[in-house]
This record gives sequence, structure tokens and C-alpha cells, in this order.
Amino acid sequence: MELRQLSYFVTVAEELHFGRAAERLHIVQSAVSQQIRRLERELGAELFDRSPRHVRLTGAGERLLPEARAVLAAADRARAAVAPVAGLRLGTSTGLGEHLDRVLAAFAEREPGVQVELVALPAEERLARVVDGRLDAAFVRGATPQEPRPGVRVLPLWPDPLVAALPAGHPLAVRDEVALDELAGLPLSITARRINPALVDLVVGACHDAGFEPLPGPVSGSLQNTLATIGARPLWTVVYASHARVLHAPRVAFVPFRAPGLALGTGLAVHGSAPTPYLDGLLAACGTAGSSDAARGDHEN
Repeated sequence: MELRQLSYFVTVAEELHFGRAAERLHIVQSAVSQQIRRLERELGAELFDRSPRHVRLTGAGERLLPEARAVLAAADRARAAVAPVAGLRLGTSTGLGEHLDRVLAAFAEREPGVQVELVALPAEERLARVVDGRLDAAFVRGATPQEPRPGVRVLPLWPDPLVAALPAGHPLAVRDEVALDELAGLPLSITARRINPALVDLVVGACHDAGFEPLPGPVSGSLQNTLATIGARPLWTVVYASHARVLHAPRVAFVPFRAPGLALGTGLAVHGSAPTPYLDGLLAACGTAGSSDAARGDHEN
């Protein structure tokens, strides 16, 4: 007795028509009939009552049907038990800080055994890889729930507050919070707009709303270089709050902005139509991270 024969038998039993069963199985009808005949000979019983007008299960066929389904289900479980677990390819960016650790820990609890491959790329490249399937999902900031590009949709996750990074010796560095207009006399060292337009537009726009044009400071190639420069010169920049907590920069102080402050939203970019593997577990893990922040009274990056 072969699994193939049991599969053909179950399909014919469900269709009660050899032609329709063959169409479902994508094989010719004669192959279906041949395998059913072989099964009947092996079992020593006719499984179908065939007539020119109809096909019906015999008593033996009715008794075999639930057993055949059980055998096929057991075979599927056996295959699944030894099949390699598919992984999750997740695009990340700098500055996720404590969020990323919490999301990964919560996801591991919900989907044990699923390997997560983290891929750090610029935002545009992350979105491009989600579109072409090289990434299953990606964290993005500053995007709305609408599609930022064709083929992508963004699911909102949490807001990301920003803090001011100042020289540790600056008078404002000892404050519990700082108003944006108090930084008007210091040059702003921030990434080029082409690298992170959402962040630059937010900060520069907030400065305009506060009544001043930010003084242009040096543009460094990395946050590490920017912080090193701020530690030696009177400059300022912005850093995501949760990233600031894991940074080691003894010559720099991180000071929250006075309410309402500055924040960008973080979302999860997924393909616009293709299913995302483990999406429910990933969103639940992200929700756990957000809930953890709320309990602490803030929403970190």
C-alpha cells in the first residue's frame, strides 16, 4: 500500500468522479483508475461502486476513508517534524537600541526555533529588498501606514522620541530637559537629508516652528564620529532615546526635549500583497516591546 494510492483514493472519494479527481491531482484519469485498482487488489475489496451514471463508496470504501485520511495526516506531520524551519529575514537600522533586543527576545518565545537573520541597510535599500522578496520585513522610521513605494505597506508600531546630544561640559547638559529654542546658538550637526529625509525634515521644521534657523554644523559619516566631534566642540545633534541609553559617550550628555518634544514613528514594512512569514508572531513581539515602554512611561526607539 502506497501513500500515493491512499491520496488518490481520498480524492476520488471526495469528488465521487474519476475525471474530476484526476483534474485535482493534475494527472490523467487512467493513472488514477490504475492506482485505485491496485489498491483494491491489495486490500482484497472493492472500494467504489462504479456505474455509467455515478461513482459511490462501497461499505469497505466508507470504512477505509477515515483511516486513509488519518494515515495521510500522520505522513504530513512526519514530514513537518524533520523539515528545516524557515527563517525570518528582517531589515534593521542603526538606533533601534533596546527595542531590537526586546523584540527579538519576545519573538523567540513565540516562535521557538525560528532563526532570525538581521540585515542592516539604508532605508531605501531595505524597502527595495522587501519589494523583491530578499527581506521578509524591515523596520522603518518616519513612514506613514500608506505605501511609501509601490509594493510595500507599513504597519505602525511605536513612536520614537529624540533627545538632544550636547557636550557634557555645556551648561544645558545638566538640565532635566531642554527647550528647542535654547539650542539656537549652537551649530546643528545632523546627517545629510538624502540619508535620512524624515529625520532632517522633522528637526529643521521644529527649529523653524521654534523661531530660528539652525546654524549648520559639520556633517559626519556616522553617529559615532558626530558624537566624538560634539564631545570636543560646542555642537548639538539628536539621538533616538533608546539608542542613547546603550551608547558609551562619556563626553556627551543626552537631554530630553521639553514637551511636546520631537519623535518619529517606527513601522514594520512588509510586502504589499505577498504573505509575510511569522508576521503575527513578529507583530506580537513588537507589541510587547511597545507595552514594555508604556509601562516605563516612555516610548523608546
